[in-house]
This record gives sequence, structure tokens and C-alpha cells, in this order.
Amino acid sequence: MKQGPQRIVRVMTDEGPQHGVVVDEHVHALQGDLFGSWEVTGRLGRLGSVPLLAPVVPSKIIAVGLNYRAHAVESSMEIPSEPLLFFKPPSAVIGPDAKIILPPQSERVDYEAELAVVIGRACRNARVDEAWSYVLGVTCGNDVTARDLQRQDDQWTRAKGFDTFCPLGPWILTDLREDAIDDLEVVSRVNGQVRQSDHTSQMVFSVPELIAYASSVMTLEPGDVILSGTPEGVGPLSVGDVVEVEVETIGILRNHVASDGGR
Repeated sequence: MKQGPQRIVRVMTDEGPQHGVVVDEHVHALQGDLFGSWEVTGRLGRLGSVPLLAPVVPSKIIAVGLNYRAHAVESSMEIPSEPLLFFKPPSAVIGPDAKIILPPQSERVDYEAELAVVIGRACRNARVDEAWSYVLGVTCGNDVTARDLQRQDDQWTRAKGFDTFCPLGPWILTDLREDAIDDLEVVSRVNGQVRQSDHTSQMVFSVPELIAYASSVMTLEPGDVILSGTPEGVGPLSVGDVVEVEVETIGILRNHVASDGGR
């Protein structure tokens, strides 16, 4: 079953995690291969009544630094001449409504709202003009960052890599045309107040350019995620905050912030 854009979710059931498809605000089980042939089967529950997990389990998360001009300016850094790539570990991934845990090693942890791209089939040395054909769909991402550690370390692995530092969701919107993501608004809110707001048209490098560049270095596998960069307006999170990432037409990713002790 593939008839236009689909909302693909991953939910927790009594039998464990299960991919599903949202049909008329109900989650139906996805039977088959998410990255190949599948069909919709029985109903798992109404959307909102079944716990949503991160919609994909990536083998790697490739993030892109300074990919919005205004964010490069606020970071007092030059706009890169080619994509600035870094990794976040799969262990950092959490889903909607899961807690972002502030680690004791950091005194400042920031939100970073991003459009996240999910790869649908193996990709190596893709051309820009064919890169979109390797995309399964898009979702919302939050590149949570220990800003003080990022400034302190010579590289970003520690600052970007803590557990819970890569919220993804609430679903993957699939089967989109390439131009459907050319000018989407990317917004972050903390406790209901807008902190970031910009459009994907302001990215330095487009999604196809990012896929082509990354795949010239490494094979992109089905389920891998590319975080495409964050707009200006990044700022700190505190215990008790509710942070939302909204990408126009896709949805809202909402997470609470807690201390290392869980409060």
C-alpha cells in the first residue's frame, strides 16, 4: 500500500516495537519491510492512545553544522564552503514525549530544531540530481548539544553524543516530492515560546546536496538519518522545560527535560 504521502510511526505493543501507518487518525500495523514492500493490516489503536517511539532505528545519524547562514553568524563562525558533517550515536535517539536528560558534566545544554531526513535504500556516491530517490521520508529532529563542552573540546563527539540527545519523531512522512521540502518552516518552542523560526530555503546546502556529499564519503544505509542543520536562535534548556520542534506539514516533536536523576 503506497498511495501518496504516508505517516509511518513506530509504537510499543505487547509484542514489542512495531511500525505502523496512520490511517484516519488510527495506527494500523505495517506488515512487511518498511524499506521495501509492505501492507497495512490490523488496527493497533487510536493515534495518541498508543505510545510512540522514535520512528526509525538508524545505524548512524549524520548531522550538519552551520547549515543556516544566520546560525553561523550567531555562532561567530564562517559559513562553510562544503558541508560540515559530524556524527551522533544511535544510543542518543529517543522518541516523542521521552525525557531529554541533562548530564552532570555540562552546565549548558541547548535545543536545536532540525528537519531530519530518513534514507530509504543503500546509497553510495549519489549524484545531486538523483539523491532524493534514496529518501524514505522526513521527520522532526532535535540536535541537543552540550554547548559548553562543544566549545571546550576540539571536536564535537562528547557534546553531541550523550544519551537522549537525539529526539526524533513523531513520525516519518513518506513519498514526498523533492520540492515539498524546499521552503518548510522549522520552529522550536520552549514552554510554548518560539525560540527558532526559519525556512529550509535558507539552508546553505540543500538536502540532495547533503546526501550526495555524505554518500561520497560513506555508504548510507536504509534507516540512516541526516540532520540537516538548525536555524538561528539556539539556547539553553532547564529541568522541567518542555521543548517542541515543529517542521511545517510534518508534525510536532515534544520532549520534557529532566536531570540525570530523572526529575
